[in-house]
Amino acid sequence: MLAQCINVNRCKPEVLQFLCRYSSPSVCCSDSDCFPGAVIEFLDPQQPVVARVGEGARLHCRFRSSGPVAFCWIRDREKVVFEGPRASVESSSSSSTLVLSKVLPVDAGRYSLFVRNRGGTAHWTASLSVIDCPDPPASCPFVSQLTCRSLVLSWSGPSFDGGSAVTAYVVERQRLDQQEPGDWTVLTDQCQNTSYRVRSGLDPQGQYRFRVRACNAVGVSDPSEESDRIKMNTAVEPQQEVTSYVDVVIDTTHKARDHYHVHEKLGMGKFGEVFRMTHKQTGRVCAGKIYRARVSRDKMAARQEIKLMNELRHSKLVQCLAAYDTPSEIVMVLEYIAGGELFERIVDENFEHTEPNSVNYMRQILEGVQYMHRKRIIHLDLKPENIVCVNGTGTLIKIIDFGLARKLEPGKHLMVFHGTPEFVAPEVINYEPVDLATDLWSIGVICYILLSGESPFQGNSDPETLALVTAAQWEFDPESFDDITDEAKDFISGLLMKDTRTRLSCEKALAHPWIALFDDSNSRSTKSLNKDKMRRFLARQKWRKTGKALLALKRMARCSKSDGTHSPIAVDELALGKEAEQAVASLEKQLLTEPRFHRALRDLTESRGATVNLACTIHGYPDPEVTWLFDEAPLEKSGRVQMSYENNGVCTLTLAHIQPGDSGIYKCCASNSLGQALCSARLTVGL
Repeated sequence: MLAQCINVNRCKPEVLQFLCRYSSPSVCCSDSDCFPGAVIEFLDPQQPVVARVGEGARLHCRFRSSGPVAFCWIRDREKVVFEGPRASVESSSSSSTLVLSKVLPVDAGRYSLFVRNRGGTAHWTASLSVIDCPDPPASCPFVSQLTCRSLVLSWSGPSFDGGSAVTAYVVERQRLDQQEPGDWTVLTDQCQNTSYRVRSGLDPQGQYRFRVRACNAVGVSDPSEESDRIKMNTAVEPQQEVTSYVDVVIDTTHKARDHYHVHEKLGMGKFGEVFRMTHKQTGRVCAGKIYRARVSRDKMAARQEIKLMNELRHSKLVQCLAAYDTPSEIVMVLEYIAGGELFERIVDENFEHTEPNSVNYMRQILEGVQYMHRKRIIHLDLKPENIVCVNGTGTLIKIIDFGLARKLEPGKHLMVFHGTPEFVAPEVINYEPVDLATDLWSIGVICYILLSGESPFQGNSDPETLALVTAAQWEFDPESFDDITDEAKDFISGLLMKDTRTRLSCEKALAHPWIALFDDSNSRSTKSLNKDKMRRFLARQKWRKTGKALLALKRMARCSKSDGTHSPIAVDELALGKEAEQAVASLEKQLLTEPRFHRALRDLTESRGATVNLACTIHGYPDPEVTWLFDEAPLEKSGRVQMSYENNGVCTLTLAHIQPGDSGIYKCCASNSLGQALCSARLTVGL
């Protein structure tokens, strides 16, 4: 496809930056009129490049352009790529290749070739991914559900996956109760999750340590930190689900560490970090959510969450057990839930994933949310990461993370910017009042993914995802929903209604025929659902956490003001970095040349009455002004005399019905701000 030419002579700088990034595929930035064919035409598709650490990478781009060109390579729209020990550029008038040797992880990014010719500036972009072995798992394995012959190991994934998704974990064991510590033994090299149940090979009187390695397409990581020494004969019954509730009063006298031992980090949320903790007197295992509260606003948010959790006393909602408020931090002590995220549990090879099981999970989610809604509390961040299993063997779940939850007050509208793009409801993006139905939209998205392994609104970027949500554009993929009942599809359709007034409530959702379709009295058989798409979904989600969601929503809301349109792009996000902007601006300077004749005029002899063309080719930038002279006198256009100057530099003087009086010396004079050039030829007209 030929490049389009857009005249942006009078565009503001920020609009020019917008066009320079998103035009397809080029923008003409010339101060003169645009000439068709003068803008660069890129000939290669924008294919991603993948290279392993230590290997070489080549980003090659071919283009078609008339006249001289100038170009530069820019990474991530900020940093100019200069030639050096590890980078070189191989260029010609029709192509440019950026060669990187011995690539490092820091070399990963989006590389743009900016090309300038006399018609304007255009750019071509390709991404470079640098892959390596993953980092070790971020935490040592933590042991839970310890019995005399089995246990469950849980750990945190690596901080960096090496640029290639983690495909499996290697779990290793070392025996310690012998005279010399034994060698490390591999228990499994195919663990798909961040938890693993050791079911055999453990001596009831034995003592062990465990460690874990992460695997990706490149290789295997170094081992994690080793677990504590585990004595099998000290096994106790697994912690039971909380049946009594605590009215939490924030302790402002003590620190959490006065009463609890703080162990490894379990995860990181929007407002704080979560650590495993044990009570110093009782030994009870808990989770500690630590807010690094530096300003009063952060502390108010933490206290608000504690206040709301005091109202949420339900078996499907995680419970707050204690809270500590000090000048430097606020700590919320929560139930420790050992079973891990629901979706991670589902993709375990030993777990059977069926539609009846999905009904069971959706029923529990709805029961927990129904309790919240009866208290007029909206969760506002329901997503798979916030649905966790009580333990590694049963099917009980709990809803966690109430950091964004809000209580509706009578007569007051609540509007928020919170949420994760794939799961947020349209009314949030549009900055319209939210209500209890807002949570039901998110539940509909969770159910869609639970049954298909695919996300109904996932776009190529957060703005694209948000645009799909606002349009409520989704469908049931025939392949993914081929084995799913019509009742399930109707259930999802009732939740993913753009109009909140027609969206199912918790009560109506729990009464839906799908929820009753697989109850205990109906042992209707069903086949196992495919987990491959769910695994791919989880791999994507690990690198699409909610950190940027808040900003994305704010940008979306700013773009959806008065006229009701929803642009997914914010102009203030598109500016090049200062260094890159200067480099692109300097391309025009590189093109500056004084006029030169690449093809001069030639003497001609013609008969009376003929039509002659005196032609030459001129190169120069800025485009030279051309004047024709006949015997030192300027020529003017007339019915017999025509002059043309094409965008490729060809300059032609046409004389019609020539007569002997037209014989003489014709000169072409070309000049710009840098200089001038002159060529001449003799025309002889015969009788």
